[in-house]
Amino acid sequence: MASDEGTVRVDSWIWSVRLTKTRSMAATACRGGHVRVNGERVKAAYGVRPGDEVRLRHAGRERIVVVSRLVSKRVGAAVAAECFVDNSPPPPPREEIVAVPQRDRGAGRPTKRDRREMEQLRGR
Repeated sequence: MASDEGTVRVDSWIWSVRLTKTRSMAATACRGGHVRVNGERVKAAYGVRPGDEVRLRHAGRERIVVVSRLVSKRVGAAVAAECFVDNSPPPPPREEIVAVPQRDRGAGRPTKRDRREMEQLRGR
């Protein structure tokens, strides 16, 4: 489980410690510029070391973690929690998250009036 060399690919490490569901999601986040190591955008093949700060923007929030242990294979949740120190801000309460208005199922296409009301609510 632990890597013998001094570094592990950042996309592999993010997936191994369960910050993303799949390794391809981690690689996509790297390609999109959503992963920073020590303040710099990195590619998926960048090697992380213990002590590095990894910032990951994923699922609408930013995760800030400090690497404490290297793993190259996906591990269980209990072991994964030991591999990093989480310095992320707490997620916002559910009351503060703006609910997206949804139409009733089977209501059909919105009319021109409905569309204008929805755009007004969105501030457009």
